[in-house]
Amino acid sequence: MFSCCAILISMTMSRDIAPPGRPVRANANSPVGARDVQRSRGLPDHSPSPRGAALVPPSVREPILPESGRRGRGALTNKSGRYEPQSRTVLDDGWDTIEEAPPPLKTHVTEETARHIITRNSSPDIGFDRSINAYRGCEHGCVYCFARPTHAYMGLSAGLDFESKLFAKPNAADLLRKELAKPGYKVAPIAMGTNTDPYQPIEQRYRITRSLLEVLSEFNHPVTILTKSARITRDLDILTSLAKRNLVRVALSVTTLDPRLARALEPRASTPARRIEAIRILAQAGIPTGAMIAPIIPALNDAEIEKLLTGVAYAGAESANFVILRLPLEIRDLFVEWLEEHVPDRASRVMSLIRQMRGGKDYDSTWGERQSGTGPYAWQIARRFEIATKKLNLNKRPLESRTLDCTQFMVPGRGKQLDLL
Repeated sequence: MFSCCAILISMTMSRDIAPPGRPVRANANSPVGARDVQRSRGLPDHSPSPRGAALVPPSVREPILPESGRRGRGALTNKSGRYEPQSRTVLDDGWDTIEEAPPPLKTHVTEETARHIITRNSSPDIGFDRSINAYRGCEHGCVYCFARPTHAYMGLSAGLDFESKLFAKPNAADLLRKELAKPGYKVAPIAMGTNTDPYQPIEQRYRITRSLLEVLSEFNHPVTILTKSARITRDLDILTSLAKRNLVRVALSVTTLDPRLARALEPRASTPARRIEAIRILAQAGIPTGAMIAPIIPALNDAEIEKLLTGVAYAGAESANFVILRLPLEIRDLFVEWLEEHVPDRASRVMSLIRQMRGGKDYDSTWGERQSGTGPYAWQIARRFEIATKKLNLNKRPLESRTLDCTQFMVPGRGKQLDLL
């Protein structure tokens, strides 16, 4: 299976990301951080290291950056002038280790004492009414992340602050235990990974997500998990136990099979191959696992829909869904800046197609349409997805057969909830 993933990736290597070129001469009249600041895109010829050598060709490896460092996410839209001084964090997420790599992106984690941990929502186009987020901000640094604007509530930017100034909730498990034990609590699946990734890099140190799963297992409480990280396989023991009781569903988000595009879009998330491998590991362990093909970005990764679905289906995914790119609030400016830096030849085309799917706007938050878009192009994407999933026997099980069991819930020491009624 692993070799299959590698073959799929090699077949879909894209040349669409801007190739190495000559440095752009800085404009002396421009402010620091402006679009024409001098930067280098030269890629060194490193010899491959044993791990990941088959998945990441030399042309994809980390660039040697100029002494001045490279521009951080949102340098144009964040007028206070915050910059990412060097390169992405080097993590064991499937990316090749780079010799003489610059220091990793420095992150600052603030431990906060949360007052409650279960967040409620009444959105009519979302399939859950409650969720848990163990962290605020996300180290993965996905440029398109719709959660970025939430950092404004902390007085921080949606750009580099979102991925480098993080907040952890060490008391999350204790809060969850108290909230589940409250009289009158009504059971429904809790969603994890709806705002920030529960398995982002700092979870390796804080283990808050694991502690939450331990509480949910103790209470026989159903949970769904969405992640971009292969770190989820660390908790295979708890997830397997939950799966045997029909209390968990997992989905891996896969955006592209092209490692170069993935590195530009999602700089600190697991590689595409590692995510597909995680699907295989989870599925073979008997854990119901699906895939989220998201976001679909027109003229950037929409050509990969069928190949992505083929990859996750062969890995063992039993279901797949998709979401069209969303650009609310500050995300629009961040994404446009990213397009003009990485795919300048297609930036206008991408935004034109996005507007065609959003009624002529950059974003439309209308319930029921914000996830899938409207118009002929959105219709075509939906039909392609429908045909491919049918051909690959994805989504073949009716929804009711995948419903998690809420009847087993019990407060330790009190017995099952239904016994108290």
